[in-house]
Amino acid sequence: MTYAFFMPTVNLMGAGCVKEVGERAKILGAKKALIVTDKDLNKLGLADQIAGYVKDAGIETVIYDGAIPNPTDTNVHDGEKIYKNEKCDMIISLGGGSSHDCAKGIGLVVGNGGNIRDFAGVDKSTKPMPPMIAVNTTSGTASEMTRFCIITNTDTKVKMAIVDWRVTPQVSINDPEIMAKMPRGLTAATGMDALTHAVEAYVSTIATPITDACALKAIELISKYLRSAVAYGDNMEARDAMTYAQLLGGMAFNNASLGYVHAMAHQLGGFYDLPHGVCNAILLPHVQRFNLIANPQRFVDIAVAMGENVNGLSVREAAEKALTAIQQLSSDIAIPAGLTDLNVQEKDFEVMAKNAMQDACSFTNPVTAKLEDVIGIFKNSM
Repeated sequence: MTYAFFMPTVNLMGAGCVKEVGERAKILGAKKALIVTDKDLNKLGLADQIAGYVKDAGIETVIYDGAIPNPTDTNVHDGEKIYKNEKCDMIISLGGGSSHDCAKGIGLVVGNGGNIRDFAGVDKSTKPMPPMIAVNTTSGTASEMTRFCIITNTDTKVKMAIVDWRVTPQVSINDPEIMAKMPRGLTAATGMDALTHAVEAYVSTIATPITDACALKAIELISKYLRSAVAYGDNMEARDAMTYAQLLGGMAFNNASLGYVHAMAHQLGGFYDLPHGVCNAILLPHVQRFNLIANPQRFVDIAVAMGENVNGLSVREAAEKALTAIQQLSSDIAIPAGLTDLNVQEKDFEVMAKNAMQDACSFTNPVTAKLEDVIGIFKNSM
């Protein structure tokens, strides 16, 4: 079997690095950039700040603030129209996963034509999309540096998993200074999303020594710094550490892929328009309990990375420590205890389970589930 490793050509890290966005756009040959963001970031003036850096480099900009949480096919094609009408030649995404995914979707249809729904699955594109720079404002999704693009089909309410090496941005920018004012709840949810990436990548059927190294370091950093980042957003040591943690988690899952946590969370997001990170956090310990039988030693490694003392314990006892530590971290940062708190309905479990089993993320889960298994995990997560 052949293994590959995907990530952007350039990844900028550290306080103040966002100021380089204009020069990077210039290096990529841009004349006019479409800045894809959401309405909140636009109202806060962050989009104008980024546009200013780009204009200082001699490049025109136009702002599209139509990205919404759980971005849809409609958002993508609205952005495509603006890109074409304004005669843009590059894309800059600004925000968290929603803005990055919307921007990737726009790039796919600009470069390849057709409908964004045509690209659900793995490597469906045949032509490159325009150059893209992703400016990240959260520490969790890692969409700024991955080949994953998640778009909701407005007819079926299914979140389509588009996995395509051509949607990987050329440049990712993670500046902790612009993350300092991120709300506490968003910090918690995106941080748990990053933890989920790392854990699912580590137990994936296609994990490699490279992805293992990235995943374990991400788990270590998140376990050490996420509580501090949530409790005190201006703690720049914690913010900086979380930018590295989420990038490492992204490097891991971008290449080892994911599992049933994400496959199931995508259905919850599509059906109920729920926060992706919160769904992941609730599902994570329940899915991993189902997975534990596949390779208990991997869960021992996760427990150790999370700072748990496993001396003198059996492999099974030590593995259980990982699940306990995940639940404790979620509780400490005020993640809801179960899906009941999110008004999820059991009547939807069967159709969501069927859709989850078709999600591209499910294919690398370490244990192959039957329909009743996935339904059971949903029930246990209530």
